[in-house]
Amino acid sequence: MVEDTPRTPQAATLKPNAIGFVDALAIGLNATSPAYSLAAVIGPIVALVGVHAPGVMLASFVPMVLIASAFYYLNRADPDCGTTFSWVTRALGPTAGWLAGWAITMTGVLVVGSLADAAVNFGLLALGQDGLAGDTLVRQVLTVLVVVAMAALCVRGTQAAARLQNVLVLLQTVCLFVFAGVALYRVYAGTAPPDAVRPAADWLDPFAAGGTALTGGLLLGVIVYWGWESAVNLTEETKDHSSAPGRAGIWSTVVLLATYVSAAFAVVAFAGTGYLAAHADDEEAVFASLAREALGGWDWIVLLAVATSALASTQTTIIPASRTALSMARRHALPGHFGLIHPRYRTPAVSTWWVAGTATVWYLLIHRISENALADSLTALSLLIAFYYALTGIACAVHHRRRLTASPREFLLIGASPLVGAGMLVWLLVEAVADMTDQANSSGGAAWFGMGPPLVISLGMSLVGVLLMLARRAASGTFWNERPTTAPAAAPIPHVPDAPALLPVPSTVGE
Repeated sequence: MVEDTPRTPQAATLKPNAIGFVDALAIGLNATSPAYSLAAVIGPIVALVGVHAPGVMLASFVPMVLIASAFYYLNRADPDCGTTFSWVTRALGPTAGWLAGWAITMTGVLVVGSLADAAVNFGLLALGQDGLAGDTLVRQVLTVLVVVAMAALCVRGTQAAARLQNVLVLLQTVCLFVFAGVALYRVYAGTAPPDAVRPAADWLDPFAAGGTALTGGLLLGVIVYWGWESAVNLTEETKDHSSAPGRAGIWSTVVLLATYVSAAFAVVAFAGTGYLAAHADDEEAVFASLAREALGGWDWIVLLAVATSALASTQTTIIPASRTALSMARRHALPGHFGLIHPRYRTPAVSTWWVAGTATVWYLLIHRISENALADSLTALSLLIAFYYALTGIACAVHHRRRLTASPREFLLIGASPLVGAGMLVWLLVEAVADMTDQANSSGGAAWFGMGPPLVISLGMSLVGVLLMLARRAASGTFWNERPTTAPAAAPIPHVPDAPALLPVPSTVGE
């Protein structure tokens, strides 16, 4: 067996101290694409749970913040840009780590093209170019150009990317809250559409829907929170890298909770459940129509929010996938050229362009099949997200298992909480797989190989990953010689006051 030597020089590292906590927070927020995510899922969630959509947003936050806690503690133990790949490898072994890394890179491949397409579509609508927005060829050409531009900016440098993200997160947040404020004002003033309904406190009860409806709603809720960990993927490029990226990840989920719950209240109250359910598969109709209804000639504000949201997320979604590939190459889990770093900008140039190129090919290929196939590929995304988030939670408890008896606080924060979050995601994953075996649960109701297309896509991605892993292991077995490690036992540690109150943060876990 011939070993390949890493082609990345030992001194070639990512640029340290390139960004600060605020930059990491902005990147974590933008990676979730708040405005676009809300536009994409509010209709389907309302179709499932009715007025309890805000409650589903609240319930979906629980596993996210618990997994964010796991990211924080694991980042302190191992501040590696490969995050979940590196941590799962440490705690659970190389095979589980490789599959986790593959899942992360494939989430980028599945969604980057769709995000760029949304940025183009809503951008054209905001400019009043509805005709161009409806032209498939124009949209596809512009989408490819957007992906190339965002990838180039990622290669150009983390600092330049962070500056753009700061502007975009402020712009979309202001626009979104303007819409929410006007919509709620009109509801209470009696000038909203006839189907409008005044908000009520019981809308926050996610269990009122119950059963399959709640499961489906929670899975969609997981998608809207997904992406905050992009801040942690920049750990090697962030000041105070052992603490700031993890804090940014936790705070991202908290800020998103406030944004989603308040916006969901406004949208459901203004539009009514009937309208949202009727347009569940058309996010353009939901936000474009509601923006015109609520703001009149100022509807471009909401359309601009969604466009900037999708544009920002196009860039930030490339970050975790490319840095995971870089980390995998460093440890010989991928060929060495994926670990090449740009000599001037000190960014993972090869892996960045690989992610962007593969995502573009996927977007163009799946778009040729049908619009429903594009929507189904996004649904398949939720399975991969639940998979690697759950592995992260398990890895946190396993890696720190010698410390779980140090104090009740450590047992709760680095053991029980991550495992509860992982358990919730595993439950959602199992329920989702069961639901997706029924073709009726796909976007167009079509069947691929007797199953729903989302399940076929996710299983296909997983099978390709397993085959590539076996091929890589045959070519270079170095990575598979690694053995799981655990954090040493240590005394309890003091509380750090700059973390969210619901998740007290120790200062030296794993160090």
